Amino acid sequence: MEINLLIGGAAGQGMETVLHFLGKALVREGYQLISCKDYMSRVRGGHNFFTMRISGTTPFAPARQTDILVALNEETYQIHRHNLADGGKVLYDPELFSLPENESRGIPIRMNALARQAGNKVMSNTVAVGALLVLLGLQTPVVETLLRENFAAKGEIAAQNIAALHAGYREAAAFCQACFTLPLRRQDAEEKMLYLDGNQLLGMAALASGCRFLSAYPMTPATGIMTYLAEKALRYDLVVEQAEDEIGAINMALGAAYAGVRSMVSTSGGGFSLMVEGLSLCGMIETPLVVIVAMRPGPATGLPTRTEQGDLDFVLHAGHGEFPRAVLSATSMEDAFYRLNKAFELADRFQIPVIFLSDQYFADTGRSLKPFDFSRLQYNRYLAKEEELQRPYRRYHLTADGISPRVLPGQFTDALVMVDSDEHDERGTIIENAETRRKMVDKRMGKLQGLAAAMDEPEVYGAEDGEILLMGWGSTYGALRESVDMLNSRGLKAALLHFADIWPLPRARINSLLPRAKKSFCVENNYSGQFASLLRRETGLAPDHLVRKYDGRPFFPAEIVEEVLKHV
Repeated sequence: MEINLLIGGAAGQGMETVLHFLGKALVREGYQLISCKDYMSRVRGGHNFFTMRISGTTPFAPARQTDILVALNEETYQIHRHNLADGGKVLYDPELFSLPENESRGIPIRMNALARQAGNKVMSNTVAVGALLVLLGLQTPVVETLLRENFAAKGEIAAQNIAALHAGYREAAAFCQACFTLPLRRQDAEEKMLYLDGNQLLGMAALASGCRFLSAYPMTPATGIMTYLAEKALRYDLVVEQAEDEIGAINMALGAAYAGVRSMVSTSGGGFSLMVEGLSLCGMIETPLVVIVAMRPGPATGLPTRTEQGDLDFVLHAGHGEFPRAVLSATSMEDAFYRLNKAFELADRFQIPVIFLSDQYFADTGRSLKPFDFSRLQYNRYLAKEEELQRPYRRYHLTADGISPRVLPGQFTDALVMVDSDEHDERGTIIENAETRRKMVDKRMGKLQGLAAAMDEPEVYGAEDGEILLMGWGSTYGALRESVDMLNSRGLKAALLHFADIWPLPRARINSLLPRAKKSFCVENNYSGQFASLLRRETGLAPDHLVRKYDGRPFFPAEIVEEVLKHV
C-alpha cells in the first residue's frame, strides 16, 4: 500500500515549501517516505516538480505513477496527467486555469484567494498543504507545530500561515475527506525519525566525523553541503570558506589539512576540473583530504540541475602523474552517513586524497530515516607519537607499507616538517636524482596494497542463488533493490551486487558471482557504461548487458525491470 504525490509548477511558486512541511509532518506521524526533485536551472519560471512516495515499508526509489497531482499551473497538468492513476485527484486553482470537461478527478482549491485572505498570496503553498492533509485523512496540529517552529521569530507570519492552512483544509473538505488511505505505520509514531536530503546527510556525516574546515565554491548540486555546514559553523567551531574559485578551494583545504585540521571540499564535475592540479599536489605532499564530487550531466555546463554518473572515469584518473587515491560513493542514505566517515578515516590513515562520489539525485532526494548510531563512527588521527620518531625527523620516511610518520607543524619542537610539490627525499628536500625518485614513487604507490585491503566488498541483496544478476554503484542502489524485489515477485531468481567502495576495486564477490549468473546486467546513469568497463579492465569479466540512462533523470525500478525482461 502506498500513495504517490506530485507537486508541479514554475520556479518561485513554493513547491519546496509544500514538500518540506508535508514531508516533516508525515515523518512525525510515523510514516515512511521518499521525496525527489526535478527542477530547471532558473530562479523563476520554467517547469519544476517534486514527487513524494508514502509507503508502508521503507521506500528506496521514486515511482512513476501519481495518485495526487498538485498542479500549480496548467502546464503541470498537461505534462503529468498521463501518469495520474484512474482513481487519482488533481488539486488546482480554478482562478488560474480550468480542467477539461471530461476530467472528473479535479478538486478546485482557491489557493491564491485563500492565501490573500489569510494575509499574503505567497502562502498559497500553505493552503495546498492544508488541502493535502484532508485528502490523506490527517489533521492539522502537527503542521501547525512545524509552522510555529519555522516562524518562531515571526509570530504574526506563523499565525497567518496557520490561518492559510485551515482555509485550505476547509475548502478541500467540501470535496473529498480522506480520499486516500495512508499505509499502515510500521513503527511507533512516537519513535524519533529524521527527514533529510542527501546533501544535509553528507553535511551531518562530515561534521560528526570531525571535519572542521570546508572550502568550496557554490556549484549545483553540491552547494547544499556547504550551506548546511555554514549554518552549523558557529555552534561547532567549524570554518566554512566560500573561496573565489575551485582552485583556491582545494588549496585552502590542503593548507588547513597540513596544519592539522580535518578538511573537505565539495564540488561538481566542472569545479573538480579546476581542482585536479591541487589533487596532484595532495598526492605529492601526502596530505589527507576528502573531496565530495556531486555529479551532474556534462560536458561543460551540461544540465546543472539534473543527475548522471558520468564522472567515474574522470575521478579515477584525474591529476597528472601517478599517486594513490580512494574512490567511494553514496549508495543508500543509511550507508552514506557511515561511508563518508570511512572516507575521512582512509584519508588520515593513508595520507591520500579520498574522492566521495554523489550526484544530483542523491543530493536532492529526501528520505525518512531512523537516527544514526554515532557509536559506529571512527575518529583516528594517525599522528606519530614522539617516542616513535627517529631524529632527525623525516616526513617522507621510507616504510614497508608506504605510510610515513605524520607530524603536524609545531607539534614537536625538534621535528621540522618540510613538504614540497617537487619530488623530494625523506626529509622533504627537493631532489632530481633517479634513484630517490624511484624510491619515492614506490613508497607512495605502495599504499595501494593496504588501501585495497580496506575496501568493502559490494553488498549482495536478493536471491542467494540468483540466476539474474544486477550490478550497479552509487545512487542507483534504491532503484536496483526494488527491481530485484519486483523480479523475484514474478518467480525469477534475481540478486543485486552493488558497489559503494569503487577504487581500489574489491574483486572477490564479482569474481565469485558474475560467472555463475545466467544473465547479468550492469545498470548505470551514463552513456558508455563506465563501471562495466572498470570491471572488465580489472577482472577480465563483463556483464551480458548494459542498462543505461543518460537523459539527466534517475532510474525508476519499473524501467530496469522492463529492460531485464527483454533478455530473460
